[in-house]
Amino acid sequence: MRLEKVDLNLFVLFDAIYREGSVTKVAQRLNLTQPAVSNALSRLRQTFDDPLFVRTPSGMVPTPVAESVIGDVRKALTLLGKSVGAAASFDPKTAEKQFCIGMNDLAQTLLLAPLRKLLRDQAPNSSLHTYYVDRQTAADDLKSGNLDVVLDSPGLFNAREMGSKNLAQLPYVVAMGDQCSLNSKKVSLEDYLSAEHLHVSSRRKGRGQVDIALHGLGYKRKIKMRVQGYLVAERLTESTDLVWTVPEILAQQANLKTAALPFEVEPLGWSLFWHKSAADDPANQWLRSVVSDIVSAAIS
Repeated sequence: MRLEKVDLNLFVLFDAIYREGSVTKVAQRLNLTQPAVSNALSRLRQTFDDPLFVRTPSGMVPTPVAESVIGDVRKALTLLGKSVGAAASFDPKTAEKQFCIGMNDLAQTLLLAPLRKLLRDQAPNSSLHTYYVDRQTAADDLKSGNLDVVLDSPGLFNAREMGSKNLAQLPYVVAMGDQCSLNSKKVSLEDYLSAEHLHVSSRRKGRGQVDIALHGLGYKRKIKMRVQGYLVAERLTESTDLVWTVPEILAQQANLKTAALPFEVEPLGWSLFWHKSAADDPANQWLRSVVSDIVSAAIS
């Protein structure tokens, strides 16, 4: 039997005939005509290659094949019913769900502790998985349901497929450790350009927002080290002479000295993305709401 070729509504009718023992009663119960029920029963018999029910003076009696599958059919219908009910409403207090969020280590550092507390208090039976997602595959992960939401830069996805909400703008500052010669003074543009820099990017190459801003002014900084993770960058800045241009909210939590940037840079934007097929899913709506609240609290 190839399940994709089977009308799953037939199993509802199968269970109804088993319960009622009468085509007439099933037609009345399911608001169908008797010929429609008889036709569906014929299709079921072809699917199982068995009569399934035999007419007797006392009604339709199940065959041994029908007896052997009724338990599995009812379990399947019950599971489907629970899934439909769970999709129609979501109660975080009782739900047992694994939420999956795509985010980088900056977002993980700032948001996971308060998210853990919120889940413990509001959704104690649910769990949370987070990991950095490649931007080229993130759309497929959202579409397939491998991810519930993604937290990343604005304009990441095609708006026709994704829903989105802008959550925050994270301004940059200059961060440095004790070994940096700039750590005790106001940083001028000349100071900034003469320093050696650390750059964080998930990509192997390409300019970040800081470099784009400098390019617009006709300048270029000296990037001496490029890494993928914010936490690695924090440790490197703390223990070397490198200068790191970082969102202020992270620098405030690190053991680093900071100074204002001597030029204008567009802040790092955070947006929340979800696939439009999940837009009306109550569980996804709840997750989007709590992530929005956590971000607002973190940057306030």
